[in-house]
Amino acid sequence: MFKHFFQLVFLLFTLSLGDAFAHAVVTETSLKIDPVQTGKSSKVSLIFNSRVELALSHFDLVKKGDIHERLKVDRGQKRGEVIVELPALDPGEHAIRLKVFAADGHLTEDIIHFFVVE
Repeated sequence: MFKHFFQLVFLLFTLSLGDAFAHAVVTETSLKIDPVQTGKSSKVSLIFNSRVELALSHFDLVKKGDIHERLKVDRGQKRGEVIVELPALDPGEHAIRLKVFAADGHLTEDIIHFFVVE
């Protein structure tokens, strides 16, 4: 009886872990150490906790006035890294809105806010 109980608990625990790690979540970004400068195009590194299907994912720049612009992205050198190309921007608050498919098909949506400095 106890053997089956512990097997069931172990099974439920491992299934819940699979869901916890299935979504592609940003764990690191270059915006913290290398802020975007005014009037210069730049590249931002986003590191996810899993591999991302770029062909199925969307990265949009959100400007003042809720204006959205699709951004170009490439796979980075590190595991789970995505390089996002930003156009030249005016000073102020901006955001990167992303809809990302993890390699296992789970969808994650997020918004990363950042400031452009002079």
